Amino acid sequence: MGDKLLANCRTPAIAQYDVTTDPMEHLSCLKNAALLHRYTNAIKCRIFVTTFARAAQQWFNQLPVGANGSFQEFRSLFLHQFASSRKLRKMQLSFFTVRQKDNEPLKEYLQRFNAAALEVPSAT
Repeated sequence: MGDKLLANCRTPAIAQYDVTTDPMEHLSCLKNAALLHRYTNAIKCRIFVTTFARAAQQWFNQLPVGANGSFQEFRSLFLHQFASSRKLRKMQLSFFTVRQKDNEPLKEYLQRFNAAALEVPSAT
């Protein structure tokens, strides 16, 4: 992690990772910011740490020095540690359980149904 940060380098405007959300989604946000700002892998490691909060920060603080030699290693350690926080992919059957509620306007039901369908990868 030897690359120097530029004086005008700012941390990306992404949400802090506090273990309550999907670690893959967090990495995706970091990846997008890294592409935009053209971060090197070493800079990505340093920026990544600034996005940790609470339990994620405690986990990082307990890592042995040198445990995250490259961004790929760091990414793997992170994903392994927080695998239980991954969002489960919904199956096609899950949006068949969306039913129109009594007295629910059709428009609201269709909005809920469409939102559920978007969460199923093969349905879109």
